[in-house]
Amino acid sequence: VQLQASGGGLVQDGGSLRLSCAASGSIFSINLMGWYRQAPGKQRELVARITSDDTYYADSVKGRFTISRDNAKKTLYLQMNSLKPEDTAVYYCHLPPTSWGQGTQVTVSS
Repeated sequence: VQLQASGGGLVQDGGSLRLSCAASGSIFSINLMGWYRQAPGKQRELVARITSDDTYYADSVKGRFTISRDNAKKTLYLQMNSLKPEDTAVYYCHLPPTSWGQGTQVTVSS
């Protein structure tokens, strides 16, 4: 399975971005998928994940980010609102157990 992430960029404090992650290859079913991020000098952390009937958000993004999916398009999304400088990181989509997107840079300026 290959994952292609897109949608990152430079935005001002309080702005919005929408990340997308398109999956391709032999996919029989997709249940759990997630978004992670890694800031410079920090470990990669879970931002949000989604299953067929549930979502989870890290406390730092709860109320500002929304994870969603379009199974027909095999695409995962992350709508990010009210962005803060501390959200600056490379964002990765993940399909367990081993598929990772290439990462997309999100930079929030103050």
